Amino acid sequence: MVEDRRSLFVTGLKNAHAMENQATSIIKPQLKRIENYPQVARRLEEHLRETETQMKRIEDILASLDEDHSSIKDWMLSAGGSMAAIGHSMADDEILKNSLANYAFENYEIAAYNSLLVMAEMGGFQGAMASLRQNLSEEENMARWLSENLREVTAEFVTRREAGESAKV
Repeated sequence: MVEDRRSLFVTGLKNAHAMENQATSIIKPQLKRIENYPQVARRLEEHLRETETQMKRIEDILASLDEDHSSIKDWMLSAGGSMAAIGHSMADDEILKNSLANYAFENYEIAAYNSLLVMAEMGGFQGAMASLRQNLSEEENMARWLSENLREVTAEFVTRREAGESAKV
């Protein structure tokens, strides 16, 4: 049973690493395109740095278990994230689509870290708990920021659109 719990935890960690890799492939294209929403760009830049640190924390946990992340999972989810970013770039309301998708993705990450914390606890992987809690906290903070700023971003989008200015990004 202990080996099953370890295996489940390692799989969850590999999935989380791939999820964070996907997050970087979603954030980076947005950062290249944002021109009119500097507050969003600043927060995305900050969260990109957090995401890179989160990946490192997961790599450290995996290394402590003599495991490595899954390059295949990383690649697959990264490709999916890139495709989503490309799809949004063609929309007239790109900033809104990105804001909504980012909020949904942050909540997905929150759920994933909550699940990993349960697995760590049940499997006796106490050494992983602090790093997983830190990742969870950063995701919760980003989701909260996105939620709190959605009204401002939406209002700015509508105002720009009505004024005939570039409202996309």
